[in-house]
Amino acid sequence: MEFPIGLRNAIEEKVIGLKQENLKKTAQTISERYKNQSGDGKKLVATETEALVYSLVRMPATFGAVADAIQYAVSRSQLQIDSLLDAGAGSGAASWAADYCLELQSITCLEREMEMQKIGQELMKEGSDILKNTRWITTDLVRDPLDYKADLIISSYVMNEMKEEDRMKVVKKLWEAAQKMLLIIEPGTPVGYKQLMNTRDLLISYGAHIAAPCTHKAACRLAKEDWCHFTTRIQRSKMHKLLKDGEVPYEDEKYIYMAFTREACTPASARILRHPVIEKGQVTLEICTEREIKKVTIKKNDKEHFKAARKSKCGDEIDLAR
Repeated sequence: MEFPIGLRNAIEEKVIGLKQENLKKTAQTISERYKNQSGDGKKLVATETEALVYSLVRMPATFGAVADAIQYAVSRSQLQIDSLLDAGAGSGAASWAADYCLELQSITCLEREMEMQKIGQELMKEGSDILKNTRWITTDLVRDPLDYKADLIISSYVMNEMKEEDRMKVVKKLWEAAQKMLLIIEPGTPVGYKQLMNTRDLLISYGAHIAAPCTHKAACRLAKEDWCHFTTRIQRSKMHKLLKDGEVPYEDEKYIYMAFTREACTPASARILRHPVIEKGQVTLEICTEREIKKVTIKKNDKEHFKAARKSKCGDEIDLAR
């Protein structure tokens, strides 16, 4: 996934003149907060510098994860999405991803922290006309009523910052506001998976349908110690590598997502759960289907499926019907 060059340049221009050592310390401080304080409902980014560094470090990975999730979800639902509500928008990465993937007519960003709003608004001046005209509204998702609706509501890397009881209240609010689809993206960790499974159970009880990634609405068949997650690869800039002590020119972001829809849709017949194992003359896939999780080996003489399997990645759907 290619991070928009205009957005990357806009972020990095804002740190010109700031000491790299201080930026790196700020990045480390923010990282520690997210590791140790997420889930407590505390403010994790407070100052202008912190908001800027957060944008530089986290926007590329968030953009990639959300763009992947949107493409998977919309391909299954076949919905016409005109309006977006970015709930807990931060500095707007999910909105940039939606603008990249969809032909939107309007975007509304809800964000609690003023410093994140300011950075987000400044960065969107470098985007499309839709991004430039994004409406930003100061909203605390937990405390404030949600008086806005949209075809698509995205919550990306937000729920993991909330207490469990608050998370369930917010999920209910977002579902009531989603006219066509609610898309939730969280870190691809065991905790993120567990939280999203709880959300899945709640929304199914409300009558929601799942567009992706699940191939069914039954209980997840993964073993208790296992969890579902996917990966997107984002190219790093020199500054990004510096702040994150990166040695390679890319970052692999592990994420988990789920797209819930009002109307019934046809889920994928099979979803790839692990990185394909490519060997001479064959590809082995671990897939989730409506009936089971299993491994399948596709031989080279099965030309159609072999070609698709070789090009696939974890998270992709694949049609293995014979």
